[in-house]
Amino acid sequence: MFMEDLQHLIVAYGGIGLMVVSFVAATILPFSSEAAVYGALRLGMAPGEVLLFASVGNCLGVLFNYWIGRWGSESLLHRAMQGRAGRRAIDWSGRYGKWALLLSWLPFIGDPLTIIAGIMRVRIVFFIAVACGTRVLRYGALLFLPV
Repeated sequence: MFMEDLQHLIVAYGGIGLMVVSFVAATILPFSSEAAVYGALRLGMAPGEVLLFASVGNCLGVLFNYWIGRWGSESLLHRAMQGRAGRRAIDWSGRYGKWALLLSWLPFIGDPLTIIAGIMRVRIVFFIAVACGTRVLRYGALLFLPV
């Protein structure tokens, strides 16, 4: 039901709806922004418009995660990192440091990595370049894959 509601946002509000869906998908809520991208393409949105709105929304979402990590309470961070993906993100961040962000575009583990980047106080310019850059590249790649 929740995914259907999100699809209705795209139908009703076009690019802005896709941006909202992509933002929410970048948080630790469990659903796929890729499905929203494909849905928007099926609805007839232009690929460039899809790339722009999905990327902006998702990048704003990972920035939100970063700031949660940077300024979040201990209990909030503990809850966010309890799952398997959170533990794996902690392990990868400990092993690879800020370079673990190169994997932040991956489903499930990517969002916890962006929270940990905030906890680790990764420089914001590096964070934006890597976390947002890889997400834009991911959406760009989706535009060329058959739907």
